Amino acid sequence: MIFSKRLLAVLCLGLITQQGFSQQVDLFKMQDSTNAANAKPVNEPVINTFYSTRLVNSQTVEILSPGSMDLRVSHRFSPVNQGIYDMFGLDLASMRLGFDFGIVKDLMVGIGRTSTSKEYDWFVKYRLMHQKTGAGAPLSIDLLGAMAIKTLDFGPSFPATTSDKTYYTAQVLIASKLNNNTSIQVSPTYNRYNRIIGFTGGGLDMFSIGFLARQKISKRVSINAEYFWQVNRFDNTYDPLSIGVDINTGGHVFQLHFTNSTGMNEHTFIHETTSSWTGKNSGIRWGFNISRIFNIGGKKK
Repeated sequence: MIFSKRLLAVLCLGLITQQGFSQQVDLFKMQDSTNAANAKPVNEPVINTFYSTRLVNSQTVEILSPGSMDLRVSHRFSPVNQGIYDMFGLDLASMRLGFDFGIVKDLMVGIGRTSTSKEYDWFVKYRLMHQKTGAGAPLSIDLLGAMAIKTLDFGPSFPATTSDKTYYTAQVLIASKLNNNTSIQVSPTYNRYNRIIGFTGGGLDMFSIGFLARQKISKRVSINAEYFWQVNRFDNTYDPLSIGVDINTGGHVFQLHFTNSTGMNEHTFIHETTSSWTGKNSGIRWGFNISRIFNIGGKKK
């Protein structure tokens, strides 16, 4: 009798373990771009040009599937050169909480709030062209429109209306997955300032070009780089450069990186970066993004 109970317990444990392992494997398969790409016939859409809809700060050409929600938590800490007293920047941080939604095929929207300047943002991203395998389209092209509003009260000595603290962004995202491991993107960008607050030089109309690259080093890990060259700039600002690593667990994407920018919206990280990577104004800081995608549109049939 005792032997029978033990045998039954072992069998139950084995079934539970097998079921849990199978669920984990299925979760990995959902985002396994390598196997899926190899199995695709000619002229099929290329998937997973990047692991996520953002590389570090910048948007990528990735679009959420209809009925899905991406919960994104981002942190940027203080410069690492502040030393042990501030735990190499970990004592102080700015944070963005975002919710992105896949609406219909090739269309997604998002909202977020950043602690820096108490800023709220919205964006719409539409896929104009989808890269195909074989002799199909060689590029993916997305159009992005975004708006941000700073709600920080500057006090009676510096009165500013809501319109003064509103910013607009327009981007064209052009990317290509060169092979299963390498992807690149170019992002011509326009930012509109209704009023310049806290900076001199530059102008109300600001232009830049972003360069993004992703190199996979394993099935679940990639090395990323993101750089924006400012066509015109404010005084005492620097071009943002970020280098990091993506870790894709199947259910989450963990993005760890070093950057010289504090802001996490287009106008802030592109045109309001006041630290450089080298020199007397160096201010390299550690940061991370966590992306978790949920299906909120019901089960697919």
